[in-house]
Amino acid sequence: MQPVRQAFTRESADARRADLIDATATCLAEHGLAGTNVRAICAKAGVSPGLLRHYFGGIDDLVAATYEATSDRMDAIFAGAVESAGVEPRARLSAYLTASFRPPVTDPELLGAWTAFWALARSDARMAAIHATSYAGYRARLAELLIACGAVDAARLAVMLTAMVDGLWLELSLDAASFGADAAAAMVEKAVAALLD
Repeated sequence: MQPVRQAFTRESADARRADLIDATATCLAEHGLAGTNVRAICAKAGVSPGLLRHYFGGIDDLVAATYEATSDRMDAIFAGAVESAGVEPRARLSAYLTASFRPPVTDPELLGAWTAFWALARSDARMAAIHATSYAGYRARLAELLIACGAVDAARLAVMLTAMVDGLWLELSLDAASFGADAAAAMVEKAVAALLD
């Protein structure tokens, strides 16, 4: 009789990479840049430092991948909000802009990671490039939604509205009781109405 062999499964490379990215985002949120290091990330992910180096060239590569993954996640959330809004152009525009004031975008953990990414974008060329690509994509999609609503000079309006949404999101993330998500959405709606009329 043959002994029964226990079947072992290994997580796929994609799952391991995703675990490391998630752990990095969590470390950035909990400890900021100063407390985010290989040891902390690997402890959070439950892996050895060697595995981090196997999947990423080092912590800088991992942090850059985390920024890209976080940006992609936000893009998917905004796209989902637009699709859920139906076909009416104004409703789609509103959904895109106000998704920043609803979970999961208002998750406090996201604030910690995002502010770390912003800080790095000021001093690291690769992070600055990721930031530029991410924001250019957001503004381009916003401009398309504005054009569908009949906006003139949609590219300039997209820059203005992006800055407004970012500012309101930041204030809400820092102090949710200051004015609330509904008030933030109402402020954006009022601005859009003024800009489109």
